[in-house]
Amino acid sequence: MTTIHHPTPETLPETQRGPAEKLLDLVLGGSAHLWHNRPGLELQGVWYPARGASAELVRRGTPIKPGLFVPAAVKLYRQLLDIYQLNTDLMAHFASYALTQTDWRDLQVATSALMLVQRHSGQPVREEDGSIAFHDDDLRALGEAMVLHYERKSTRMLTPKAVLRVAELLETPEIARLNREAGFGDPASRKPPLGRWKTAATRWLRTREQNPSQLQGLVKAGYKTTLQRLARKAGYKPQTQTFFEVLGWKQKQAPEGHRTVGLTGLTLVKRERFDGLEEAEICERIVRERLSYKEVVGRLPAGVGLTPAILAALLPSLSNKDLLLMTPTLEELGLMEDAAVRARWDEAVRAASDQRALNIARNVRGQALKTKLEEASDNAARAAVAEAVAETDVRVMFLIDKSGSMQGAIEQSKEALTRILAGFPMDKLHVASFDTVGTVLKPKAASRTGVQHMLQGLQAGGGTTHASGVQALHRAGMRVPAEAKLIVIVVGDEEGEPGAQLARTFIECGYTVAALALMVSVAHSRGSTVRSCASTLRVPFSEVSVDQFADPYQVPRVLKALLEAPTAAGAGPSGWVERVMRTPLLKKVA
Repeated sequence: MTTIHHPTPETLPETQRGPAEKLLDLVLGGSAHLWHNRPGLELQGVWYPARGASAELVRRGTPIKPGLFVPAAVKLYRQLLDIYQLNTDLMAHFASYALTQTDWRDLQVATSALMLVQRHSGQPVREEDGSIAFHDDDLRALGEAMVLHYERKSTRMLTPKAVLRVAELLETPEIARLNREAGFGDPASRKPPLGRWKTAATRWLRTREQNPSQLQGLVKAGYKTTLQRLARKAGYKPQTQTFFEVLGWKQKQAPEGHRTVGLTGLTLVKRERFDGLEEAEICERIVRERLSYKEVVGRLPAGVGLTPAILAALLPSLSNKDLLLMTPTLEELGLMEDAAVRARWDEAVRAASDQRALNIARNVRGQALKTKLEEASDNAARAAVAEAVAETDVRVMFLIDKSGSMQGAIEQSKEALTRILAGFPMDKLHVASFDTVGTVLKPKAASRTGVQHMLQGLQAGGGTTHASGVQALHRAGMRVPAEAKLIVIVVGDEEGEPGAQLARTFIECGYTVAALALMVSVAHSRGSTVRSCASTLRVPFSEVSVDQFADPYQVPRVLKALLEAPTAAGAGPSGWVERVMRTPLLKKVA
């Protein structure tokens, strides 16, 4: 059954929110994906998969073809543009941060696009007499550097598909309109502003042409068609025939007759099918030629198909994420019983960086595999928490609202907490539920199962006193070392006592709060206890809807942003924003 989400109220009126707060809101509330590879339905600006949609959603929603989901793209780009216009320097550092410190590919594409077209392009600034006083900052060079940034075997650079998507995003009429309105292009032109995209894409392609092993590697990884589309869109003119040969791309003369490279003598590299080969011969080819999964699956004879032996031969070419995604296939082929395969898969479980394994678990039969996939989800949360608190001793207090106003929302809160609590070291995590009485909660094990067991008895009912949860933890002996920072995360709707009363409770219990966060879960109406408490204590405040935790990719991002402790209480909106500002600006290599 499809759940239809509804927007939650914003923390502050729009006019009172600065660029740092807006940037944090973007990360905490930006789980929507820009590109989808399957048909969907759009309702109130939200994308839903068409398959398995409820009758209500099918009736009310608008069918969407696979590809760019424009409402999500416009929302994200408008948010980035708003931050850029309020604080250009913050946006520049955030663009560098998005590429080098996150695996959020849609954000990498959108920030690259903005940097390539925005107005700061190193133009001369002149004195009254016309002489050049100095040159403006060239932030378009930062956009170029984002496209050209290269890290071997890293996800923190633009793939060929991402470079192409930058142009596709900028060419989208709604995005082009935003750019023209911002003054980034000729308002009278029919062509969308692309800034320096063609320059950056041409240089990106030239670098790969001059490094044939890189070009061949991209073809082996399944990017041949993408590279051809990229070259066409950029109007790329290769210097040698090798470019066309590696891509298996036959050429013909242009109508104007000006082409000189690739017209004759091409020796095209073609991927012939494996028809007529036995399973053992195919395996030998895979090992000898170091073929990848994408290179092989479309070439297998109909009578052979993907066998256990062939898949085992392909394992070295699969990434950890690929292995986890293929768990149902590995199970069906019986490969999970193979010691070498299982060891490689266990390694992928330990290295999980998102919580997609929870979705994969629904498609496997064995309970043991389901449990291990849940462990992968826990590992992703642990990795995010560890990265966020690597430089600071952080203690976390979770206060869970189970009052009567949470009737209808408590179950959603439980699921969100199940996805994240297992990521915290048990000795630094303190949890209490509250209505008018606080109850200390302790998981029996640091795992999804342990958290589920801890939360299963929570039922909504009674009044609301946030302070009762704080007092319960204090009575149970919770103390925070002087050198540690305490982050308090409240789960609920904020209905309750005045914020000043909650603030007094923290002070009376001897808790120096470094930051407050709210996981918004609203069934009926929303209060302001946590926000006003943060204001009274003069500490950073941030919020995130529990809906965000349904996205397996968003969970690690949210945890990192929530847990980046500020350098000092009240020093700014969050230490995470400070970390963004410390990110060096990418520079284009000469």
